[in-house]
Amino acid sequence: MRTVLAFLLIIHGIIHLIGFSSSYFSAGINKQILGIPKPIGAIWLVVFVMFMVSAAALITNKKWFYVAFIAAFVSQILIVLAWKDAKFGTIANIIIIVASYYAYSNYKFNTMVKTETAQILQNLNIENTNTVLEKEILHLPEIIQKWMLNSGVVGKENINSVRLQQKGKMKTKPNSKWLNFTAEQCFNVKEPAFIWSTKVDVMPMLKMVGRDKLINGKGNMLIKLAGIIPIVNEGENEKINSATMLRYLAEIVWFPSAALNNYIYWEAIDKLTVKATLTINEKSVTGVFKFSDVGEVQSFEAKRYYGAGEHATLQTWYIKIREFKDFNGYKIPSKSDVLWKLKEGDFNWLYLEITKLNYNTLELKNHFNI
Repeated sequence: MRTVLAFLLIIHGIIHLIGFSSSYFSAGINKQILGIPKPIGAIWLVVFVMFMVSAAALITNKKWFYVAFIAAFVSQILIVLAWKDAKFGTIANIIIIVASYYAYSNYKFNTMVKTETAQILQNLNIENTNTVLEKEILHLPEIIQKWMLNSGVVGKENINSVRLQQKGKMKTKPNSKWLNFTAEQCFNVKEPAFIWSTKVDVMPMLKMVGRDKLINGKGNMLIKLAGIIPIVNEGENEKINSATMLRYLAEIVWFPSAALNNYIYWEAIDKLTVKATLTINEKSVTGVFKFSDVGEVQSFEAKRYYGAGEHATLQTWYIKIREFKDFNGYKIPSKSDVLWKLKEGDFNWLYLEITKLNYNTLELKNHFNI
């Protein structure tokens, strides 16, 4: 798609040379193709240069959209002045203007995500982190101790930050089709917070972007079609705060040493089942983890708000672990199914796979831009 758009910018730019040459190099006004006076012809040349600059910026992955948008806007004015001969250039300008606005909107979205990610990591110390000793896990329920040992936590650095990448597929409604997605997520483990950003393939050439975040116990979810049209913008209410805190609690399976932090309280239900309570700013949420005999996480279950806004209702949210993988010496769940247990039946809405993961780093190696 980038190559096609760059080709369009170049060809459309070259065509503007006709307007320039028509005004400067034709013998007489009657011989001019477009009948363009020299001052206007100079503008055609400027627009040609602008399209070439924007094409070069696009090819080199720079901010091409500013120049391209202005060039297309000025080009359209020139086309109106020479409408009879140049009117078909309007099609190219419409494509370029739409593509420029789409690129600008996604640039703004990515900038917001980067700013929020920097915000949750700004005061985090990832240097000289302590090594987790076996004596530090002895106060936890026995099955949590097995989980710590099975995961490889003991003898390694305490995890303060996490950067990871995901891929998978999701459904927006029980009867909707599966949509492929990629995502990137950043966690502050010392002061529980995360930023999750995703790109979802809605249809060929049409993406949906989304961002979910938890900062200071407050959640916010933003979803935009093509990075432009808001679909969901939910935040600053207790339902979304609770739902986002539960998400953080469920996802500590990717950074198990978080279980040692004081903001989580563990209570054994039986030898393989433990209730966990996450508390942030005097607000608490609770979920239940189930384990195998050797301490592998099998599932997480909680009452979580389903839906958005005032119509959100408490439903059973269930995560089933399907596969484990070693990341940086830690054995963690790499593939999961996420579903809602509704009265109409189970709604399996998400298949998730962790593809890359780094601990105690402020940058994700080989990261991609959402």
